[in-house]
Amino acid sequence: FNKFTGKKKFSAYGTLGNNGQVGLNWEDSQKLGASGGTTVSDDGGIYFTGSGDEFEGWGGQYNGQGIPVARTGGVHFDNKWNSDKETINTNYKIGSLKVVGDRSTISQNNLSTGIINNTSNQTYDNDIFRQKLDAMYEIKLDTTLTLKVNVDGTLKNSTSFNDYSTLSTRGNNSLLNTSARTLTNDGDDKIFNINAFLTKRLKKKGRTLSLNLSQSTTDSKTEGYLNSTNSFYNTAGALDSVANVNQYKVNNITNNVFKSNLAYTEPITKTLTVVVNYGLNLINGRSDRKSFNQSVPGRYDVFDTQFSNDYQLDQTVNQGGAIFNYKKGKTVINVGSKFSGVSFKQEDLYNQKTYDRNFVNYMPQAMYQYNFSQQKSFRINYNGNTNQPSLDQIQPIRVNTDPLNITLGNPDLRPSFRSSISASYNSYKVISSQSIYIYGYYSFTSNPIVSNVFTDAAGKSTFQSVNISDKMPSNFNVYSSFGRKIKGVDINTGLGFSMNGSTSYNYINNVLNETKNMTYSPSLNLSKYKDGKYNFYAYAGPSYTTTEASVQQAANSNGWGAQGYFSGSIKLPGKFEINSDGEYTYRGKTQAFNESFTQFLWNATVAKKFFKAQNLKASITGFDLLNQNQGFSRSASNGNITQSSYTTIKRYFMFSVSWDFTKMGGGVKPQN
Repeated sequence: FNKFTGKKKFSAYGTLGNNGQVGLNWEDSQKLGASGGTTVSDDGGIYFTGSGDEFEGWGGQYNGQGIPVARTGGVHFDNKWNSDKETINTNYKIGSLKVVGDRSTISQNNLSTGIINNTSNQTYDNDIFRQKLDAMYEIKLDTTLTLKVNVDGTLKNSTSFNDYSTLSTRGNNSLLNTSARTLTNDGDDKIFNINAFLTKRLKKKGRTLSLNLSQSTTDSKTEGYLNSTNSFYNTAGALDSVANVNQYKVNNITNNVFKSNLAYTEPITKTLTVVVNYGLNLINGRSDRKSFNQSVPGRYDVFDTQFSNDYQLDQTVNQGGAIFNYKKGKTVINVGSKFSGVSFKQEDLYNQKTYDRNFVNYMPQAMYQYNFSQQKSFRINYNGNTNQPSLDQIQPIRVNTDPLNITLGNPDLRPSFRSSISASYNSYKVISSQSIYIYGYYSFTSNPIVSNVFTDAAGKSTFQSVNISDKMPSNFNVYSSFGRKIKGVDINTGLGFSMNGSTSYNYINNVLNETKNMTYSPSLNLSKYKDGKYNFYAYAGPSYTTTEASVQQAANSNGWGAQGYFSGSIKLPGKFEINSDGEYTYRGKTQAFNESFTQFLWNATVAKKFFKAQNLKASITGFDLLNQNQGFSRSASNGNITQSSYTTIKRYFMFSVSWDFTKMGGGVKPQN
């Protein structure tokens, strides 16, 4: 619903659905004025983003797994006054999302001493309710000075239920362990954000000054229960021991983040510009996690010191940098660097221990681009960045929500440094519609932070992050395409080839494991269209993937695959239109998985438009017409090969009627 009164606009909406859409699409958000935002980069640059209206995290954004039911609604108001020098835009949004489903996973854990095969099943029922109020105020103080303020607040209430059952066997199929685990949680979150952005254009052309200030506060409270039974079996397959956990858990987590950035742009010459910036960030938070055991059944009042912790974090970041931009003729050069000095202090309030760290991050960058013409160019980039270990990797917190997999902290971790280089060449000839595109990317990491996992004879694994000084993980990607229009039949054709690979490292039971992944994918695409009549596109190609782990070379997972896609639309007499698209996926058998996967998802729509303006449209759409949609994923990492299947939305039909009886249109959809 939209209503306009002069420059004032009021709108309201409501949605209810179980087809995976958890809010408004881009076009509807634009029409209602409930979308859009800006983000300011460290060098003062501005780029547009969505408003973040989707449910976040679990959090609750729907990711294609499970069956969702979403209910959303909202109201919007905006106005301009004072000769359009002042603008206000405000929204109130309310919504809930419920997702239920199950997930089955089979995995192969390759150890230096043998193989562990795992099968697990998960059932979940998660629900979130959220309210959000946001407002934006902008004022043009004069022709060169603009102030923009954004503020928002969110309240969230969530409940989650997760039930897991796991069975593990040794390589000889003897029973190793079983686990039955239930996790329930109720959570309440409060989020507040405020941002102010001031820009000033100075007298000299190209000289600008900008100041960006932001403050965010989050307060998260959760409580729930962990109930697990873990049974362990000896090499003969007989029951050896049973470990039970029955705990009540209470978590209180708060975070406060203040960020500032001052950016100055100076045109040194007509061809050379420098952007200098300085920023100060202040971060503090507290993580208080308590676990309680039972004194008597149903009474959780025995404090568990092993799996409780209370940490206070304070962090100060000073950052600065300079980027030089050179542009003359057909040449563009960008070179510079950013630095940040970080002072990190974490206090273990239970054990009266303090962890202090001071480090410097270094982020060099360089870019060279040569434009032969408007249709032909070459570009090469280099980026480097220091990667500090995360808080979860450093802090020695013990969490037993998954008793068979325990993560330990490592306060002695050192930062790693990642370098990446990419290059691209593209050429297009208008007359023949011939296109050539070549892209390459390579990155490597020195002093990498890798996983060190130790799995004992009972199948329990302990994970810890460590540094490797004499190995450098790397990954690369190469892609090339050639396209040309075939005269006579007026069909655009294209050939493509991609190859990507990676080399990674981790320790498995004190043995260094090297994992190499490679994927080769040639492709062919065809397209043909006639304006106002029809439009067709098709793509297909095979793929071959290899996965090799040094700890168990006989258990590698190599296999074929294939993918294809088509889409098309045709306009018929009587203002009818037919649209259809389909996606084909094939994953072949491998050494680890003795089964293949095939799926073809086919959707189709028949629509009829009415009136001279064709602004009334009725349509019926069938999704997954062949009822083949299956949740499926397969991956390999750090000596583990995993395949999962999960509940997802299958075939359904939708009838819709839309009538655009206003002159208010949607915005241009942003490109990712």
